[in-house]
Amino acid sequence: MESAAGQEVRGVLPEGLADAIRTTAEDIAELLRGAPGTGAPVPGLTWTVGEVAAHLAQANALMAEVAAGRTHRHGDGTPQGIAEANERALAAYGERAAGPLAAVIVAQAAAYLDAVTGHSADETLMTPMGPMNRVVLGSYLLTHMLGHGYDLARALKRPHMVDRARVALALPFMVEAMPRVTDAATTAGLNARYAVRLWGGGQFGVTFTDGTAAVGHALPDRPDCTISIEPVTFLLMALGRCSPVGAMARGRVFAWGRKPWLGPRFPAYFRAP
Repeated sequence: MESAAGQEVRGVLPEGLADAIRTTAEDIAELLRGAPGTGAPVPGLTWTVGEVAAHLAQANALMAEVAAGRTHRHGDGTPQGIAEANERALAAYGERAAGPLAAVIVAQAAAYLDAVTGHSADETLMTPMGPMNRVVLGSYLLTHMLGHGYDLARALKRPHMVDRARVALALPFMVEAMPRVTDAATTAGLNARYAVRLWGGGQFGVTFTDGTAAVGHALPDRPDCTISIEPVTFLLMALGRCSPVGAMARGRVFAWGRKPWLGPRFPAYFRAP
């Protein structure tokens, strides 16, 4: 039987989000507890398994604090600023053992859910990626765990936990964050309208006007380019874990419209923190 606290969280968050946060944290903890050690390098990153786990523990704690209404400054909101803040925070946090870090990751994901209970879902909070409400913050927490959970699974040669249902729950944060991670150097002077459709449901539109991106869940009228993409591929590509060229070669993404050549350029317009 579900607890009263669990029912309260489900009254605040979209259906499935609380469960996805909890189970993703537990999936990551299981990966860590089964690891032979935490000193192995993580493919594509400069961090070890232990450093990624420590970063997750810190990030989950920070988001729980933000959800409780306590503001924490972490970088300047830009991808570079957040990356620099991550490095400083990691250097000041010495724990690298799998068991303790697994416990913190799970406990702080639960702390976020506890903080959501009894608070307004619509209240604007200041996060490392700018202002957002508690629902989008939960989507941010989930997205962050999925990205680094994928990293840990690759490093430990274990199956990852990214799936279509969890990507759908990550989409609100992705839509909110995209204008903030636009790469001004690659979008300078760009005028283009994109419709992005995820297989099985989920969509958003991106309109560039003189290089400035406006992103929303509604699709633009008369898009220049429509992109159809497999959901897991979308999230991994958006987080810089998947090559657009490789995804297209495997038939995981297609582009068409009046200007289909704009499709392959789309991922380069954004920089993940």
